[in-house]
Amino acid sequence: MNDKIKVTEIKKSYSDLDTIENISLTLKENRIVSIIGPSGCGKTTLFEIISGLDRPDRGSVFIEGIEYTGRTGRVSYMRQKDLLLPWLTILDNVSLPVVLKGEEKESARKTALGFFEVFGLKGFENYYPSQLSGGMKQRAAFLRSYMFSNDIMLLDEPFGGLDAITRRKMQLWLQELISRFRSSILFITHSVDEAVFLSDEIYVLSKRPATVIEILEINLKKPRDISVFSSADFIKIKEEILSLLNI
Repeated sequence: MNDKIKVTEIKKSYSDLDTIENISLTLKENRIVSIIGPSGCGKTTLFEIISGLDRPDRGSVFIEGIEYTGRTGRVSYMRQKDLLLPWLTILDNVSLPVVLKGEEKESARKTALGFFEVFGLKGFENYYPSQLSGGMKQRAAFLRSYMFSNDIMLLDEPFGGLDAITRRKMQLWLQELISRFRSSILFITHSVDEAVFLSDEIYVLSKRPATVIEILEINLKKPRDISVFSSADFIKIKEEILSLLNI
């Protein structure tokens, strides 16, 4: 499998605050890699560096073999808050990345409409964000990110603000969607269960300044359903991660 993202020896500080000490990671094609670690350890900072919104003090970011350190525009980046524009309909929110790439508005809408059914948004094209549930907003935000860059996506706790039932439904939905579209995804979460359920690989980070404590390969059979949460293999992996995090 080809490397979609390769991060080498990233270090980042702000004034006298060391945030990231030394992180290297690789995201291979058609894989989902989760990053888990204590709150405030620099996970979001790492995503900002990978997306080009911030520059590291040291180290490099390569996307498909090309150096992109400090350069934006190659990967999509979805934050925990949906950040949908409240004055635009869901269709116009979702088609916005296509418009920003230079496509005419009506053509962009037509392109976006082709994905509404598979993303579970059919019938909500003309709704506004305030009219949708939390789960539906996240579907719309995910589709908008997909329209920006569908092959490499950074997801920063996309389900963190959802209730437990909706969150589980969204995890199942995301797994199905990833399998269908074969995107390569970096995923930040504070939920060990979520990381193990969704991932092919998990990077466990230390407290700030962050380093990589362990890289775990998750070999649970796919597709995974809710029964996997109570399996012996799942529980063993979960306990190992909790031990690494001293929880």
